[in-house]
Order: sequence, then C-alpha cells, then structure tokens
Amino acid sequence: MVNPISNAERAEVLTQALPYIKRYTGQIVVVKYGGNAMINEQLKQQVMEDIVLLHLIGVKVVLVHGGGPEISEMMNQLGLKAEFVDGLRVTDKQTVDIVQMVLAGKINKTLVNLLHTKGGRAIGISGADGRLIEATFKDSRLGYVGNVTNINISPVLDILEKGYIPVVSTIGCDSEGNTFNINGDTAAAHIAGALNAKRLIMMTDVAGILRDRDDPSSLIREISVSDATSLYGEGIISGGMIPKVDCCIEAISHGVQRVIIMDGRVPHAILMELLTDEGAGTMVKGDS
Repeated sequence: MVNPISNAERAEVLTQALPYIKRYTGQIVVVKYGGNAMINEQLKQQVMEDIVLLHLIGVKVVLVHGGGPEISEMMNQLGLKAEFVDGLRVTDKQTVDIVQMVLAGKINKTLVNLLHTKGGRAIGISGADGRLIEATFKDSRLGYVGNVTNINISPVLDILEKGYIPVVSTIGCDSEGNTFNINGDTAAAHIAGALNAKRLIMMTDVAGILRDRDDPSSLIREISVSDATSLYGEGIISGGMIPKVDCCIEAISHGVQRVIIMDGRVPHAILMELLTDEGAGTMVKGDS
C-alpha cells in the first residue's frame, strides 16, 4: 500500500511549483490531445484535471484534439474500411461527413462536458467556426484532407478573453463550402503559432525523441531546430516521429517559444512538464 503524502509534503510540492506558476500565469499554452491518452478513460480524466488546474491558476490553455481511433471505429460500424496514404486518412465525401460528426460532435462536446465536471469552463468549436482553419485540398489521392492555408484566430482569442478554455476540433473549411479533415498535429502547430503561444504540448504514444527507439532511458530531453536536422540525417528521428518534429519546427517558425513532445500515457504528464524541474518528454526550441 502506498503511504499517503503528508500535509507538510503537500505544502513543499506546492512551494516548489510556485516559480513555474508565476512563469505561466497569463500565458497561452496549447495542448494537442489524442492517441492513447484519449482512449484510456483514466488517462482522459487526468488530462482534463491537469488542464483545469492550469486554467484555475491563470494559464490560458487551448485544447486542440484529434480522434483518429474513434473515426475508424465509427467507419467500422458503418461497414466502411479506413485507408491511409503516407499516414494520412483517405477521406472521401462520406468519410469527411463522419470525421465532422465524430470530431466536432461527439468528441468535442464530450471533452467540453468533462472539463466542466472537473471544475473548468470550456467552449467547444471546430475549425470551421468563424473560419478558424482555412484549408485547401492537400493531395488528390487523399480526397478531403486539408492543407492549412490560413488561421483566423479571433474566435479562440474571444473565448480566452471571456475566461473559457477553447476546445478545438481539427476540421477545416474553404470559400467553396468544402469541409476538410486536418491532421491534428498540423492544426495545433498553426493555431499555436497564430497565438504566439509560450508552449505547445504534443501528446503522443511515445516518451519523446529516443536516441535508441527500443530504450526509453535514451530520451533526448532537449533539441534545437538545427539539432533536429542532424537527427533526421542520423535516422534517430524517423517514421511517425518525422511529421511530429516537422510540426514542432513549423510551430517555432510561426512564433511558438517551445514545443514539447511528451508521452500522453504518463499520468499528469502536463503538470510534470510545466510545474516541475524535470519536465517530461523532449523540448524542441529555436536555434537562437
């Protein structure tokens, strides 16, 4: 049985967190949420608790979410087979309707409701609301998969100004009335850049960038953009980590101060990253 923490220990933990609370109060932090942390119910509860705690101490949290597994599950229920090209879902007209239903409907409103049950205040929107995420067709092979062309950030700023947590589903739109499926990491990078966020936290299913992908202890805790270029060449950044790091670099190029790639399977990883010395995952920063 785990020994309960004493009141003195609780006070010490809070005291150690104080400098970090000062650092982030009033600052914008964008959290890209998805993967196993979204599927596992206990982890989902903890992520929402982390976000509400940050909200209550004055951090302006923006939650950007995906929902790939739930989209695939809904497609299976409808007798449709999911297809992928270069890791992106092939999205025909029927599929994009399912994507919008699952992301902007089910998942978005479930997260908003959950944040309220934890004591937060949240408003859910999609990238089509206020034309937040404008996009165009990315690749003819992919159908209605969008390439982000513009971010109209005013709706998010308005929600933050009123003291709510914006919860954004990654749906895009264009002037012709088309709806697009937008990669969650890409959308989060563009939104964080438009907000000049202090931090972008990318929650994944791995510990971060590993020097040896089979050894979690080989975690690289901090890299610069130029370091990333070298790690690409060495094959250390490879496979599914390549587009994630590309999104980190994109976010930094648009004004985000730091981007964290972290393991969303670790309980309270967001608080560990923002409110402790050790942090969590790999921090990507600019060269200067």
